[in-house]
Amino acid sequence: MDLIETLRTTAAIRNFQPDPISDAAVYRILDNARFAPSGGNRQGWRVVVVKDPATRGALRDLYLPAWYEYLAQRAVGLTPWAPITDRGAEARAIEAADDMRGGHGFPETLDEAPVLLAVFADLRALAAVDRDLPRYTFAGGASVYPFVWNLLLAARAEGLGGVVTTMAIGREDDVKALLEAPDELALAAVVALGRPVHQPRKLTRERVESFATVDRVTGAPFAGT
Repeated sequence: MDLIETLRTTAAIRNFQPDPISDAAVYRILDNARFAPSGGNRQGWRVVVVKDPATRGALRDLYLPAWYEYLAQRAVGLTPWAPITDRGAEARAIEAADDMRGGHGFPETLDEAPVLLAVFADLRALAAVDRDLPRYTFAGGASVYPFVWNLLLAARAEGLGGVVTTMAIGREDDVKALLEAPDELALAAVVALGRPVHQPRKLTRERVESFATVDRVTGAPFAGT
């Protein structure tokens, strides 16, 4: 595929055809994704290909509580778990999370995705330059999330689609116990892959002028002309 077309049409895919995906295809995806950049080229990612049905079911069960908390926060107009938010309103919303149960969509059928990958970050390998700042830290993610994005691009090259999910991080200790991850690893994402029921061809995003400015955050919108 043309690179620009791929960048502009790789959407989050949550509805998959039931076709199994071969281990050879999953290997090729991982083999291509590994060329992602990382701090110091330390490649501090670890991937568990989750195949056992019981383990998949347990992972789904660990995913769902945070999903319902997410829905509850969205229902009252909050950005779920935003670093800057109304913590009181967030807590009240989460208390009502059980009201969100009862669906039968992607989260409730996570274990049925043709491919499930748990991606961990090795905390010893991340150049987290904002580690000690008095705010939420995210710089270390630059050494693992490009790899996660590469998984989706590599899957697209195989005629597949997928989605990056982070809900299971809310139950990280239990996920680590389930997958026997050592202390130095942190759960970065669970990635679901499969053959899309529908492949979007046109995505909607904000225009460049809405987020890029000249010389200052308060500067004029960057128009490229």
